[in-house]
Amino acid sequence: MKKIVVVLLVCLLVGLFGCSPVTVRYDYDHEYNFDELETYRWVTADETDQNDVLAKNTIVAKRIKTAVDNELQAKGLTKVEDNADLAVNILGGVEEKMQIHQHRGSYGWYHPWWGPYGGYTNVSYYEEGTLVIDIISLKTKELAWRGVGTSTLKEYNNPDKMQRDIDAAVAQILANYPPIQ
Repeated sequence: MKKIVVVLLVCLLVGLFGCSPVTVRYDYDHEYNFDELETYRWVTADETDQNDVLAKNTIVAKRIKTAVDNELQAKGLTKVEDNADLAVNILGGVEEKMQIHQHRGSYGWYHPWWGPYGGYTNVSYYEEGTLVIDIISLKTKELAWRGVGTSTLKEYNNPDKMQRDIDAAVAQILANYPPIQ
């Protein structure tokens, strides 16, 4: 049962890249010199959190990694297996959120289901997904840059549409890498 819940959450995480706008935040080490960077590699399985949502769904993780590879290579970095300047890691999370809407009725009208003042409250629940892209200096073994994208999740029936939305969200997250110093 727990595996089913995890798989469903991962599928919902993919919705992070849906029609909803992605809220992006980023931060970086202001003392780090990003100008000298030429190569990167992905963190290995033993270097990452195996309890992360994306670690449990390799299909979605591969889609995100492809998008990150395309963006980093467009920025002039080369992916290598050994002796890289940077390591890249992705992390994902899903959180259930509650949204409360207070509605006011029309002035002067009374509706018996809304109460004596014509208003009502609507409560809805939705899933919010977060994608974190970490860029780690292999020289200092410290986090050099972090981008975070958050959005309401949606489900996909079309893998091509999913990949297009993933590409767009990753491009938004990595738009501020490398930071202008």
